[in-house]
Amino acid sequence: MRRQERSNLAILRLMVWISLSFGRRVGRLVLHGIAVYFVLFAPAARRASRAYLHRVLGRYAGWRDGYRHVFSFASTIHDRIYLLNDRFNVFDIEVKGDQALLAAIEKQPGALLMGAHLGSFEVLRAMGRGKKGLRVAMLMYEQNARKLNATLAAINPKAMQDIISLGHLESMLEVRDKLDEGYLVGMLADRSLSDDATVPVEFLGQEAAFPLGPWRMAAMLKRPVFLMAGLYLGGNRYQLHFEQLADFSNIERGGRDAAIKAAMQAYADSLARLCRLAPYNWFNFFDFWKS
Repeated sequence: MRRQERSNLAILRLMVWISLSFGRRVGRLVLHGIAVYFVLFAPAARRASRAYLHRVLGRYAGWRDGYRHVFSFASTIHDRIYLLNDRFNVFDIEVKGDQALLAAIEKQPGALLMGAHLGSFEVLRAMGRGKKGLRVAMLMYEQNARKLNATLAAINPKAMQDIISLGHLESMLEVRDKLDEGYLVGMLADRSLSDDATVPVEFLGQEAAFPLGPWRMAAMLKRPVFLMAGLYLGGNRYQLHFEQLADFSNIERGGRDAAIKAAMQAYADSLARLCRLAPYNWFNFFDFWKS
């Protein structure tokens, strides 16, 4: 939130034009230059990336690792151009663990999906629009990426109808209404703003502060909660993971705190496992552990 968005509207529009006019392969050539630029000229982000990669890789993370980290991030953003245009045929997307999710929403309409800044959440939203009867809405804070969001909204204005903006009094009511309509409501639960309540949980070998708000919301709304991650595996390959973390449907008020704490640790454990599976997919570019 303290760092100004470094996007440039003219360059963003140029990238969209190149990508849609000449195809994904040509667009990805430009990404290499963009990734090199940020590796060289974003020192604070580079240091934070290296600290995370040291931890998850279990070895020294050099410049090549830092480049792979940034390029993976750039790739997922670039692919949103095609996913928003319903160009699913461009990608090879494998889905794992969706049977439990589909069974849960058959019993009760709506479920919460706790994601992270891991891989691509856009893969889920796009797949949701592509499957009959599966509707997905995103609860997100839009202010720190206005230029990028505005550019993507121009590609497909209908996609932005699935966004519930955080920071408004009516946000909770919108989430409740979407769930009652049978939507899957996704949010990213690995970062908090400075004044948010947090809980320390074990993550990649050390305690880290995770936001409490998403889990309080899940408990109040009495819905099942699933981890969701769209891992980018390189090239045009993605792997969608679903894993049930908790079910607050029948949790009484007296048992909420314990259930929330258990769900948060389960989330952190699953996130750590996926980070080890695809280490360049967690797009953390600041000091997460407050070293």
